[in-house]
Amino acid sequence: MRIGELAELSGISAKTIRYYEEMGLLPPAPRESNGYRSYSSTALKQLQFVQHAHAAGLTLREIAHVLLIRSEGRAPCVHVRELLHRHLLEIDVRLAELHATRDALQDLVVMQAETADPALCPEDIICSIFAQHS
Repeated sequence: MRIGELAELSGISAKTIRYYEEMGLLPPAPRESNGYRSYSSTALKQLQFVQHAHAAGLTLREIAHVLLIRSEGRAPCVHVRELLHRHLLEIDVRLAELHATRDALQDLVVMQAETADPALCPEDIICSIFAQHS
């Protein structure tokens, strides 16, 4: 199949497919006599894997490493499991940071922003909401 058909079937643009080839996430497609790339159903499966892995939070570099492990004839499942656990922990840390930021913003809104009177904001400070909070 040509790149346009592969793009349509995978939901990935032809430009991205070419980029994935450059990155090594998809093996270079053989060329037809007219110079067009010719993709097999294996390319579609590999693109679907890349989509799922990327949607799960893996970086393109991590996906490339998983593909390398598979190309060496080894099952990458243990490696993928470790990556997923690491990403899950990173998300937990980010969520905790976001909750702390939200709490700080909520405090700022309740204690400062809701009661701030713009008419009483001195000209020598930029915003009294933050000046009172410091």
